[in-house]
Amino acid sequence: MFIRLGLRGSFPKDKELLASSLMCFGQIDDLALVSLIAFREMETFKELPQDIEIFRDRTWHREPESRIEEVLAAEKFVDRLGFCSALTDSRRPGPSLYIAVCGRRDAHTPRHVQKDPESSLAWTIKDGVLRHGRTYYGKLRGTRSIFVARRLVPHFNALRGVKRKEEQLLLSQPAQNILKILRKEWEMSTRDLRIASRIKERGSFTRAIDELQRVFKVIPSEVIYEPIFTYIWSLAESRFQDELETKVSREEALKEIARAYLTGAGMTLRGELARVTGLSNPEAGIGNWALVDEGFATRVAPGVYRLKELG
Repeated sequence: MFIRLGLRGSFPKDKELLASSLMCFGQIDDLALVSLIAFREMETFKELPQDIEIFRDRTWHREPESRIEEVLAAEKFVDRLGFCSALTDSRRPGPSLYIAVCGRRDAHTPRHVQKDPESSLAWTIKDGVLRHGRTYYGKLRGTRSIFVARRLVPHFNALRGVKRKEEQLLLSQPAQNILKILRKEWEMSTRDLRIASRIKERGSFTRAIDELQRVFKVIPSEVIYEPIFTYIWSLAESRFQDELETKVSREEALKEIARAYLTGAGMTLRGELARVTGLSNPEAGIGNWALVDEGFATRVAPGVYRLKELG
């Protein structure tokens, strides 16, 4: 009964008052009380405090005066944050180049992006960063591409990379075919690579390319629009050999990825780091707890962490 009442009603803010209120309905054990208190704490932090939103406006360039308008500024943006999405809008969590180009919190991608000047500029800057090759670009989670600063490439690779001796066991056959061709030719256009790897279905080829990007084997190194649109695909080691050879423990990788995100975000809500990075919730929790143990962050509520220097 007390659980049903707790979910439908409002919780007393004082924990002793909460316990007393529950005792009126009968004796409860410590586990039930802890669960109810934790539930109330999570309910309190469904939305970010205003001071954190203002902090993110500054660090994520969500202000008109700090919007990004050229490639060098975008590279500095990624390097400072550690990683960010490429073209997502405000409907998805985390920093994004597109939002930084728009310079506002509520940036929404329009239906017809070809005619939108902000979308066009974000796309052009994205292509410029890709061509420069100083920042890692690829699909590391789902179908959406993200940028990763060089300093964090070893950490993401430690979590998602596949060793060469494990490729036959862990990679699909189409992915292995693509990798075999690229190790001979070094770089190829999408169409030529699909033909050379003998993958007839476009869908199978796309899934294999996405698979190779997620495990840090293949990257787009150039994008060409004339006479037809195509990416040029290269081995990731062609640009990031030193970073991919750097050894980082799994625990250190999780901690540094969590540190990079919290430094720019100021505070993370429950499940936020996992949604932004593609980590599992337990992995994100390990990283955040390591920051708490280090004194870099404070745990505000279950799954909610705040940069300690912000108080």
